[in-house]
Amino acid sequence: MKRKSPARAQLTPPRDLVTGSTPWPIVQVPHSSRWPSRPLSTDVAIIGTGISGALIADALTDAGHDVVLIDRRRPGNGSTRASTALVQCEIDTPLIQLADKIGPVNAAQIWRRSRLAVDALHDRVQQLRLDCDWEERPALCLDGKVLSPRGLRAEQAVRQRAGFQADYLTAAEVEHVARIRGRAALRTARNYQCDPARLTSGLLWRSHERGARIFAPFNLVALETRRGRVYMKTVDGHSISARFVVFATGYELPHIVSAKGHSVHSTWVIEVQPYRCDQPPLRHLIWEASNPYLYIRSTPCGRIVCGGADEKFANADARDQKLPRKAAYLRRRLLAMMPHFEGDLTRAWCGSFGGSTHGTPTMGRIPGYPGCYCVLGYGGNGITFSMLAAQLIRSDIEGHPDPDAHLFSFDREYSQ
Repeated sequence: MKRKSPARAQLTPPRDLVTGSTPWPIVQVPHSSRWPSRPLSTDVAIIGTGISGALIADALTDAGHDVVLIDRRRPGNGSTRASTALVQCEIDTPLIQLADKIGPVNAAQIWRRSRLAVDALHDRVQQLRLDCDWEERPALCLDGKVLSPRGLRAEQAVRQRAGFQADYLTAAEVEHVARIRGRAALRTARNYQCDPARLTSGLLWRSHERGARIFAPFNLVALETRRGRVYMKTVDGHSISARFVVFATGYELPHIVSAKGHSVHSTWVIEVQPYRCDQPPLRHLIWEASNPYLYIRSTPCGRIVCGGADEKFANADARDQKLPRKAAYLRRRLLAMMPHFEGDLTRAWCGSFGGSTHGTPTMGRIPGYPGCYCVLGYGGNGITFSMLAAQLIRSDIEGHPDPDAHLFSFDREYSQ
């Protein structure tokens, strides 16, 4: 069956994904800005060189596949460089609420796969010896508008029934371990933080060493599937064919993918250098059971990263205009919660952020386009979801579909 993409200027709409200075400098990755004189042919073409594309390329080249990556920007220069890289298994929707929406069995299994993805990513970072400031941190989920202290107790019980360990901390205990007053919390272990830009570049380097070819910047304008292959063209008329194509383009959603159940929002982040250098360092990943929530982490040099205040619009100009006001708001919120971290505002940035109806990612085959996959790791656990996508897509391409693929597919319908 032959299938063509709709007539559009580009396969994915360009967005202004990030504005401002982030702590994660862009690291050089081997790529070519010249297309070969002959049409390219490969086993798998991955569109996008952010964290999702990098993890998928690592998984596929490790399995021996010939891989080509294409990006409209320099590698790793999209929304990945704005990530605050809190790598944890908890997704945006509390397990107790997700169970009400899609059933307790489905909800628990999605959380389990998230847990397994975090563990697998940790193992991979260690195995490849990636230099990306990878550090283990306990996480504190503070009570908020979504879960009160009583709600946290109920969430803890649901998690424990599903096999997840979570410790309930009273307000006094939270103040003792994190110096945050008046807030109860759930504490979980085996969470991590990292430099997302260096994690991405390290994975791309390893894939390149196994033979992956990276081409940037190139824009794709046409896609056609026929006779078991996918054919694409760039805006300059260059051609590439592949057995499989994976769209890992983040918030630049391909036109051949339905946006139903997903939306792009705006988010803001600040970095603060505390005045006092003798303060005990922040040892937890902090986030709130609120919507929108505030999240806080530290960098290896002791600076505090605080983000949130998300809003449901995607206009980049309007988002950027709000940056000074949002930075001031985030700083006030940070100091109200943790006044001992008063200090100079060193950076502020804003960018696009995706959300979904259930707070779960969507990834897998694109309906109606044989050989085409897409990854929508929308939510606050983008890196975790990217690792999960690498696992699911590798299994499907190698002919043994993951038994949990239906939980994340584009045509899924959850049975209660």
